[in-house]
Amino acid sequence: MKEFRDRKYILFDLDGTLTESAPGIMSSVKYALKTVGVDEENPDNLRKFIGPPLVDSFRDFYGFDDEKAKKATAAYREYYPIHGIFDNALYDGIDDLLDSLKKAGKVLALATSKPRPYAEKIVEHFGIAAYLDVLAASELDGSRNSKAEVIEYALECLNIDKETGLEDAVMVGDRKHDTLGSKKVGIDCIGVLYGYGSKEELEETGAKKIVETVTDLKNILI
Repeated sequence: MKEFRDRKYILFDLDGTLTESAPGIMSSVKYALKTVGVDEENPDNLRKFIGPPLVDSFRDFYGFDDEKAKKATAAYREYYPIHGIFDNALYDGIDDLLDSLKKAGKVLALATSKPRPYAEKIVEHFGIAAYLDVLAASELDGSRNSKAEVIEYALECLNIDKETGLEDAVMVGDRKHDTLGSKKVGIDCIGVLYGYGSKEELEETGAKKIVETVTDLKNILI
């Protein structure tokens, strides 16, 4: 296996990997649930929504049928762009990490399940858009909804050959959706513990390496 510091293409998840986005997402989920008759006060239940696609989360965590899940998702998207999107912050050291990677000649991509319009606003707001060669995300119409589809799209935009170039790429993320999506596409994944997933979750779903801090991540990528 090629050392991580020798990989040219680095794909990053957004929520829980580049940004600490819990407050804005959780308040938006709470609002969405209330619109469909669910008063949720347990922060642990709200935090589970960070990372996975929204419609899937409403179905999986609350047993909503398709119609109710779509209604809750629509309510979330009504609230989030106004109240939640910038209730968010870069993790300490992320700006330095991205700057150092670019100076080292790495090609960087965002690979997030967050809808593209929101992702674009966030990376612009926090001043990290210039570091990204590609922004791959889901779409508001529901297309490119799974993490595997997002990662595959990022690789296509980077013109990575699926037969010979996958070993030169690595995904960085904090949840099982990142590890499982990477595995399905055929690239390795580094799991980060400063985000919203657990060590057990990342180990069980196939992370090739797990790091605790942004500094640890920098040390293995450069």
